[in-house]
Amino acid sequence: MTAIPFANSTPKWADLPLYDEARPVLRTRPAKAWHHFRELLKDKERTEEVFKIFEALPWGGMRNAGQRFLTSERGRAIVAREPYLPAVLDDHAALRRMPAGSLAHAYCDFMEREGLTAQGLVDEFSRFAAGKPKFHDQFDWYLNRARDVHDLLHVLTGYGRDSLGEACVLAFTYSQQPSPAHLFIGYMAGLNMKRTVKSNAPVLRAVREGQRLGKACPRLLEQSITELLPLPIEDVRRRLNITPAQFYHKAHAEWKALGVDPYDLLGKALPAPGVELAKAA
Repeated sequence: MTAIPFANSTPKWADLPLYDEARPVLRTRPAKAWHHFRELLKDKERTEEVFKIFEALPWGGMRNAGQRFLTSERGRAIVAREPYLPAVLDDHAALRRMPAGSLAHAYCDFMEREGLTAQGLVDEFSRFAAGKPKFHDQFDWYLNRARDVHDLLHVLTGYGRDSLGEACVLAFTYSQQPSPAHLFIGYMAGLNMKRTVKSNAPVLRAVREGQRLGKACPRLLEQSITELLPLPIEDVRRRLNITPAQFYHKAHAEWKALGVDPYDLLGKALPAPGVELAKAA
């Protein structure tokens, strides 16, 4: 198992500054985001392009949100219990010992079916961040947590890892963590899907629905995941106010009726430079 940073060493973590003032203030750079989105269209598995888009379209309020959580009694308790979430999520043997029908079992089923690990996303981010300055502060936990709950959101919302499913998860996440990158990727991917496959599939309505559904759900990154994992998945959904998506499944049904594979859409065609960007502006 991957070593757990700060495990059994809470004072060491607590001695870190809340926020390293040497962290750069990220600027909004739409042209850079557009460039990396076009690269992502060529291969939706190129996760580093997603990180670059988020760097170009940052969540301006993330520092304040993180500081509020990390200085709260509840936040510090969750950090102490869950210092490194990927180690918990990748211990499938422990998760499988939890009750059948639990979030833990549903998560293992999803990750094993998709051939994914939580550490794999960490490794992707590490490759992206190689050569960049390292900052040692408590805020780093909050940043990492935002990344590490992504696949849990797939499981809880029922959105798959197809292109529309990813777009909907990002739109859902925007309502919790309002980085413009979430909406940029979600809607731009939706526009590209509509351009690629001419049909009545409610693609943009599905993305918009994901955004709306996310508003009812508290920030997953600020929840105690170890408390949620043993619970029946439907109980977790009710607790987090996550209700079923409708238009995502209608879009899938429309595509399948046309003989179109929903898992093979995003990279089929590239839009002309600036066309969909102009429409989305």
